[in-house]
Amino acid sequence: MDTRLGIDTTLTVLASGLIFAWALILGIWKYRQMATSPTHLAHPYVDIAHRAALLYSFATMLLAVFVELSAWPAAVNLAAAAVVVFFFVAAIATYVVHGLRRDTTNQFEHVDTKIRLAMAALIIGEVGGFAVLLAGFAVGQFG
Repeated sequence: MDTRLGIDTTLTVLASGLIFAWALILGIWKYRQMATSPTHLAHPYVDIAHRAALLYSFATMLLAVFVELSAWPAAVNLAAAAVVVFFFVAAIATYVVHGLRRDTTNQFEHVDTKIRLAMAALIIGEVGGFAVLLAGFAVGQFG
């Protein structure tokens, strides 16, 4: 039995594993802040980064299932998944930066055009990338 996955699925599963490993490391950072803080709480964005990385690692694994079952060519599947994963990683990285800087507890407190454009790109990228994979799954399963 050949259990090798396509390169599109393999890279998406790898991304999931790397994000999960990042989540585990962020958990150490969160624990360290909780252990040393007088309130026994981590900075809100350290907490958010940790939780988001856990969530996005599993969301990326779910993407891998849709990639594997999609009827589209590997290049289309990989591009669609890569767009979604890029925005997952960018979100986590943003939370990490705020956690390191301790500059805010609400990144949307002072929204400017740059943030609005970034959020529009994130919405289009995540929803659009997943829509491509969902359509590929539907075509593959229902013909």
